[in-house]
Amino acid sequence: MLTLVGFSASNYYNVVKLALLEKQLPFQERLAWVGETDPAASPLGKVPYLLTDQGPISESTVILEYLEARYAAHPLLPVDPYQAAKVRELLRYSELHLELVARNLYPEAFFGGQVSERLKEKLRPELERHIAGFGQLARFAPYVAGDTFSLADCAAIAHLPLVASCSKIIYGQDLLAGLPVRDYLKRMGERASVQRVEADRKLNVAAMMAHMGGKA
Repeated sequence: MLTLVGFSASNYYNVVKLALLEKQLPFQERLAWVGETDPAASPLGKVPYLLTDQGPISESTVILEYLEARYAAHPLLPVDPYQAAKVRELLRYSELHLELVARNLYPEAFFGGQVSERLKEKLRPELERHIAGFGQLARFAPYVAGDTFSLADCAAIAHLPLVASCSKIIYGQDLLAGLPVRDYLKRMGERASVQRVEADRKLNVAAMMAHMGGKA
């Protein structure tokens, strides 16, 4: 039995959870907050990580690749190498060029902290440029990479809402509004897998805030 370790408020955890659900793989979940992980399974203390019958795997993108290679049923990557690369490209853009840039703003947007005005000014044009690049690649027809649900959707569903909300809070404008992201996320929200992940996320956000408050 596969075991996904981490917490449901984490968007990277939810990328993997969506893939597991879409591939219809049986799995268990084990709660582990940052700082409470097994160093033998996740040497940098990051979540998520996956426990398999052969041992642990850390890093969400690596876990996704493992699941595709190990379990052929309900594939989330196209067979054609070029089309598979285009899915990976979109996954990387949403993760590396959108979410990880916007993440610098999360302390103020979501956790009551403060981010310097200088950093905000620096990040806005970077985000705008990266969003424009993502928009050149994304198809939303009806899925982010085309006509088939893929790993790119697992990433987009988990990351894009945070980028949109964060930019609206910090800049007073949803920087993703020029793309059909809102309609796309509404469509994806009709999927049973997405509904389960979102329900679990909402519950876990409350638990995370209580956990953080208890450690303050």
